[in-house]
Amino acid sequence: MPTAAASVRSNVGLASELRFGVMRLRRRLVRERHPDNDLSLSAMAVLFGLNRFGDLTVGALAAREQVRPPSMTRTVTTLAEAGLVERLAHPTDGRQVVVRLTDAGKTLIEADRVRRDRWLSRRLAELSAEDRDVLRRAAPILQRIADSDQPDDHA
Repeated sequence: MPTAAASVRSNVGLASELRFGVMRLRRRLVRERHPDNDLSLSAMAVLFGLNRFGDLTVGALAAREQVRPPSMTRTVTTLAEAGLVERLAHPTDGRQVVVRLTDAGKTLIEADRVRRDRWLSRRLAELSAEDRDVLRRAAPILQRIADSDQPDDHA
């Protein structure tokens, strides 16, 4: 039976391998963006967040993306000027603004998603059925890790 220290070492090694692989895959997927898309990754994250979660306040967007509200305000301004989001009055709090994805924003992220999914699908087709099955089982686990709100104890 493995000791606690050996288990921690094996988890640290696995964490390092996963981090390296996920970061390389992320960089590769970033390169697959549509050539006409010159938005920053943070701006794209806002669009994808609005698409996934619906209308959000600037404060909620800032919290989701872990940035300060003034930074998010600048990002939303850039996206609004590009016609990708619209600002709406908050239904109950006149001090807040609700941000909504426009049809142009939806079109942009859909084109971006299709392009990246197409590239990744071709890479998956090159793998064995067993490797694809491992990834199929790992995908929801990786999503849970990514969605984790656990604070980092820096231990």
